[in-house]
Amino acid sequence: MSETTTNTAGGATAARSRGAIVLAVARVVLALFFAFSAFAKLIAHESAIETFDRMGWSHGAMYLIGALEMAGAVALLVPLLSGVAATAFVGLLAGASIVQLTLLDPVNAIMPALLIVVVVLIARDRQDSTARLIALVRRRAQ
Repeated sequence: MSETTTNTAGGATAARSRGAIVLAVARVVLALFFAFSAFAKLIAHESAIETFDRMGWSHGAMYLIGALEMAGAVALLVPLLSGVAATAFVGLLAGASIVQLTLLDPVNAIMPALLIVVVVLIARDRQDSTARLIALVRRRAQ
């Protein structure tokens, strides 16, 4: 193998390693973000109650969304579950964008839209773990 090929292959490996580190850090940061958001809903913080009241949604919906966010936050930190969690957060964030656009403050719809990009990258990076999880569930279902 020529030195150029070796350097190119080594550079690609280093870039993949850096990308994996960045996505791992992003998973932790997002897990903290979603856990904080969930906590506010689960303890019925004044700001969460006010937001759900503005939307005309029940407190039950607030607790349900908080529970889903907390479950997803924890799952983002579990390697086998992180891909599924990221995929689920795509749906949750799409809904959050729509709610911001239609019921709350349209300017704030950009944040969940940007987070969708990050969770899609995480889901793509963790697709092998998602495939392993699906295979495990199928084996146990038989």
